[in-house]
Amino acid sequence: MPQKFSQTDRTIRSDFKQSFKTISEASHAPGIIYSDPEVFKMEKDRLFLNDWLLVGRLEELSNPGDYMTWTIAGEPIIITKTENHELKAFYNMCAHRGVQVADGQGNTKTFKCPYHGWVYDLSGKLLGAAYMERVEGFDPNSCSLAALPIDTWAGNIFISFNRNADPLEEFLGEFTKEFQSLRPEACRLANKIELELDCNWKFVTENLMDMYHVGVLHAGSFGARFSWKEEDVHLKARGEFYMQYSAGPPTPNAEPLLGKMPWLEDQPESYASTGFLAPNLTIFGRIDCVRIFTIWPQSAKLSKVVIYHLFPEEFFSFPEFTETLKVYRDYQIKVIEEDRTMIESLQRGVESRGFVPGRMSTLETPIHNYLQGYLNRMFPS
Repeated sequence: MPQKFSQTDRTIRSDFKQSFKTISEASHAPGIIYSDPEVFKMEKDRLFLNDWLLVGRLEELSNPGDYMTWTIAGEPIIITKTENHELKAFYNMCAHRGVQVADGQGNTKTFKCPYHGWVYDLSGKLLGAAYMERVEGFDPNSCSLAALPIDTWAGNIFISFNRNADPLEEFLGEFTKEFQSLRPEACRLANKIELELDCNWKFVTENLMDMYHVGVLHAGSFGARFSWKEEDVHLKARGEFYMQYSAGPPTPNAEPLLGKMPWLEDQPESYASTGFLAPNLTIFGRIDCVRIFTIWPQSAKLSKVVIYHLFPEEFFSFPEFTETLKVYRDYQIKVIEEDRTMIESLQRGVESRGFVPGRMSTLETPIHNYLQGYLNRMFPS
């Protein structure tokens, strides 16, 4: 079915003309894309219900019966591991009236609807539905939990709401090669940080690729050790990019408190890389760890950030490992709180009648590319 376009589509496309100019002539995006509920709804349909999305790590579902629940752009899901060690993803909705059959995370043998008691096994099959035996034509085999595509890459779990999605490997493309030297599949989840920010999700995404602000806002944390070259920034379609640069480990004194990752022993302590995969995934590589950021829109003006800190398996047996992880966690939160002040101010700014998008700096090339990729996917001509 051809995609329908509203007056909002045409208006935004027109307002974006300045963002489509070359970086030396371009301006930032109009405020409507960061605050308008109609745009937020379109993002859900055109991006988040279409792409593959990283929702967790294999270590979070290590045993049969382990499960976790998510709400993504208003859509409730369950991810679980079956008795046969298969990963499954479903809409978290009973086939009877749509009540959620699981909450939070844990371990279970079955999922039971708390409203009318329908019971499902870990593969989503309906096992029992009380008082339905006399219902004419009722077929339990047609009442399974609605399954969703699920796959993994390098220890990371991805799901898609698009049952006709391209294979995950095809969707990831060059992303897998760019980060294979970090070997995230040989790492384990050490810290998982979740927080909310009072701003549009794109402001968080843009901030993670904004090299312009690092030396100013983060001058007292990691900004003084941060350097990069324009030729090391590789721009890609869909607004994606990859780059290698110099930065210390994510600790207060920029020291690898647990040592280098074994497979990066030949790299300097300043080794750093980052990349963005649409619509909401950013990876940061350092000499001692891998950090994964996923940004989840809760509303047009509220975002949830989930951060995964991954360390090599062998680090987990080090003395005082748990105490050291707290240093990494606390430092991460410090940096995020520095960013919070600015990106929440950005949100207030775009909602003002006086807001006019300013000119871009040539240091904002990744953001320039991101906005063009975003526009082409959201509001194609």
